[in-house]
Amino acid sequence: MLLASAVVVWEWLNEHGRWRPYSPAVSHHIEAVVRAGPRAGGSVVLGQVDSRLAPYIIDLQSMNQFRQDTGTLRPVRRNYYDPSSAPGKGVVWEWENDNGSWTPYDMEVGITIQHAYERQHPWIDLTSIGFSYVIDFSTMGQINRQTHRQRRVRRRLDLIYPMVTGTLPKAQSWPASPGSAGSAGSAGSVASPPGPPCSCPQCVLVMSVKAAGPPQPPAARKNMPPPGAVKLPQPPPGPGPKLLDSTGTIRGPVKTAPSQAIQRQAASAPAGAAGGSPASPPGANGKTGRVALATLNRTNLQRLAMAQSRVLIASGVPTVPVKNLNGSSPVNPALAGITGILMSAAGLPVCLTRPPKLVLHPPPVSKSEIKSIPGVSNTSRKTTKKQAKKGKTPEEVLKKYLQKVRHPPDEDCTICMERLTAPSGYKGPQPTVKPDLVGKLSRCGHIYHIYCLVAMYNNGNKDGSLQCPTCKTIYGVKTGTQPPGKMEYHLIPHSLPGHPDCKTIRIIYSIPPGIQGPEHPNPGKSFSARGFPRHCYLPDSEKGRKVLKLLLVAWDRRLIFAIGTSSTTGESDTVIWNEVHHKTEFGSNLTGHGYPDANYLDNVLAELAAQGISEESTAQEKD
Repeated sequence: MLLASAVVVWEWLNEHGRWRPYSPAVSHHIEAVVRAGPRAGGSVVLGQVDSRLAPYIIDLQSMNQFRQDTGTLRPVRRNYYDPSSAPGKGVVWEWENDNGSWTPYDMEVGITIQHAYERQHPWIDLTSIGFSYVIDFSTMGQINRQTHRQRRVRRRLDLIYPMVTGTLPKAQSWPASPGSAGSAGSAGSVASPPGPPCSCPQCVLVMSVKAAGPPQPPAARKNMPPPGAVKLPQPPPGPGPKLLDSTGTIRGPVKTAPSQAIQRQAASAPAGAAGGSPASPPGANGKTGRVALATLNRTNLQRLAMAQSRVLIASGVPTVPVKNLNGSSPVNPALAGITGILMSAAGLPVCLTRPPKLVLHPPPVSKSEIKSIPGVSNTSRKTTKKQAKKGKTPEEVLKKYLQKVRHPPDEDCTICMERLTAPSGYKGPQPTVKPDLVGKLSRCGHIYHIYCLVAMYNNGNKDGSLQCPTCKTIYGVKTGTQPPGKMEYHLIPHSLPGHPDCKTIRIIYSIPPGIQGPEHPNPGKSFSARGFPRHCYLPDSEKGRKVLKLLLVAWDRRLIFAIGTSSTTGESDTVIWNEVHHKTEFGSNLTGHGYPDANYLDNVLAELAAQGISEESTAQEKD
């Protein structure tokens, strides 16, 4: 235990396995409920402080965030940071996403950026903390080291996060090791008895007495209310829940839909261990890691349901009879889940139909059922490493895109941030052109030091193309650094959700691991290729075939994949998607990468256009 002062930041775990901070106002609200003790009911209704979070409730004992309209559970944690860091000063760093709104960085990233900003560094490279980005303070921009794509960033002031002083738990990583969980338990946290696992995710949520699996032992049932009694159970003895990082966690990255994790076997919590302590790590007993479902017992769900019922009653939601849940029913699945939880809180045995499951792949298809796609030649193609064109220097390549400016305007070159009327401020390898020459790009009209443009070209793929760093206009044919692989495509006789009137185009990408070339981040170093072959799906509609034809162009130009750092796993030197989104879920959309999605085809056409690939551009090249 440490005696110190710290700021408290409440955080939740997203589907990529990263802890995302709640806002200072929400963290203050959660802390107020924590300090109120048992009389606050052990749950936090986030909509009371932020209307955008109206569907969410936090259960403090299980340390889970519950979304009422979908039933999604996510772990939360109470984390501590230095009072002199960004959250202790009310500083929030944010980046601009594609729809023009602002997203805060993870807390560790924001703290790192603020530290460099306070030291008046001109820029900060985030590679050391696992992100392939550079933050340029002079332009307030974020630059992707692999793609050179730029986004705006901003620094704003907000409330200071809540401060605590006194004896604080030692910092713990997530998931915590068994030893750290034990030490947390010795500090006074009392484990909740685990309930029996059930293969039905809805039954795990409701903990019905009719759920499949072995019956609960009497010791686990003795504190349950009798049928018809709607009251909170007695809290376990002890000084109350310990709000540690390891409390109520689920091993491994948590996806949007909890069905995969729920279907695994529940781990037993040792006596005296922290509530919801994680299971043994993989390899500890010769088996893979298990999910700790001790926090999802009936007691915790009843308390969560009571908090939810207060929200429903306060909002004037009428009661709805639950019937025909095992057949075709107009009852919304989320509403049925809410009703089931409330009935369970009243001690009534409930077992609803299962919620939607993750469906990654279509039903099995025989070879005779696989057909070629009309209007698209062949059913596969390979890519190999393409060498850059020889014989032309960077200066010669750029000459056809530029017009010399004899009297440059008195404004900044947005590459080196020096005035255009002064020599270039680039300090790297010296191009052969003079540093004071200025040129204007012929199509978009943006003006730069030619010296800077040559340097930018030399740091890229050197494929004969140039992309304006300001407006992203592409000159020439842009190519990427995708490693060698194979792309297959064909028709299968099944329909995607939202596209019942057509068959499905299946795309299979296969890329093996290998050695990075000179165009990659770490030449000569090996790279991994996780998750291949990757299956992707398009509707066999007119627009779906249009997307496929443009994806084939992107594949030939090596723009579908790149080598970099995975945003999902944090692994570096691995094959990653390259800003052209694909649908990898066939029969559901639980992760956001499936169907139905009415806007997907239009969105991916826009993403391809941003890479210089459209029907118009490909037609011009043929001409």
